[in-house]
Amino acid sequence: MTLANELKENNFTHQTKRNQIWAVGGGKGGVGKSLVTANTSICLALMGYKVVTVDLDLGGANMHTCLGIPIPEKTLSDYISKKVSDINDLVVPTPIKNLKIISGAQDELGMANLRNMHKNKILSKLGGLDADYVLLDLGAGTSFNTLDFFISADKGILVILPEPTSIENTYRFIKSVYHRRLKMIEELLDIQPLINQAMNSKIATGQSTPVELVKKVIEINPEMGQKLQHEISKFNPHIIMNQVRSQNDIDIGFSIQNVCRRYFGVDINYLGYLDYDASVWQSVKKRRPLLMEYPNSKLVNNFDKIVHKLLS
Repeated sequence: MTLANELKENNFTHQTKRNQIWAVGGGKGGVGKSLVTANTSICLALMGYKVVTVDLDLGGANMHTCLGIPIPEKTLSDYISKKVSDINDLVVPTPIKNLKIISGAQDELGMANLRNMHKNKILSKLGGLDADYVLLDLGAGTSFNTLDFFISADKGILVILPEPTSIENTYRFIKSVYHRRLKMIEELLDIQPLINQAMNSKIATGQSTPVELVKKVIEINPEMGQKLQHEISKFNPHIIMNQVRSQNDIDIGFSIQNVCRRYFGVDINYLGYLDYDASVWQSVKKRRPLLMEYPNSKLVNNFDKIVHKLLS
């Protein structure tokens, strides 16, 4: 069975969906995904929205610590292994009004081998939770689990550090998500060789880029080219620069925007930045949410601006 048919059979539809799902990811570990997920969740909850934060950092769940609660007795591992039949039984309140959590799996092996039907089931059930917003804290890297949860969310957010390794891994993540999205579209099966050729090119060379791919397909088959262009236009990830210390660090976000537009033909939404602040690590040590422990931190204003951009 081809990937397109397999994903069509187990497509990520939210038939009973009544909330917005936001996924927070990143190409590299330690960039601050959990920090962003936790504090974005808190901002939304303080604004009066009902929020459920889901720890999907498979095998490395720590969202409960970020939100200041002990490890819940029931986690996603229990749901996947069918020890728990109703995902609502995993929802645990936090000390913050309107904010609840579903703790991540502690069994990395079981989660690493998730089938598409399991992902579909999880997403379908998350879409039916009694919440306005469901935030997914994804693991690092480009495993199919991570890519598929990112693709299936209503909004995908990437957290980046102003460091070469983080920037490089961000491009790799965007490229991987982009490629996987196009491979999911059954109508594009006939041009998969061209897509693969374009995606295997290096960003630095500028040869056979996805932008050039669209032009080539339009020349060969205008109808197919329009479908391809339409699918690409629907891919609009958001980015946040974390641990910013200078204007140069802030400007990296705009550079990433420009590169993605030239190479992929994709409009990246630069949400803003988070200033470097030592209180982040102090709050982690205290096992207390940053925004609650340090309400006067300059990060409070950073998060307020970012969340309002997401809501708009």
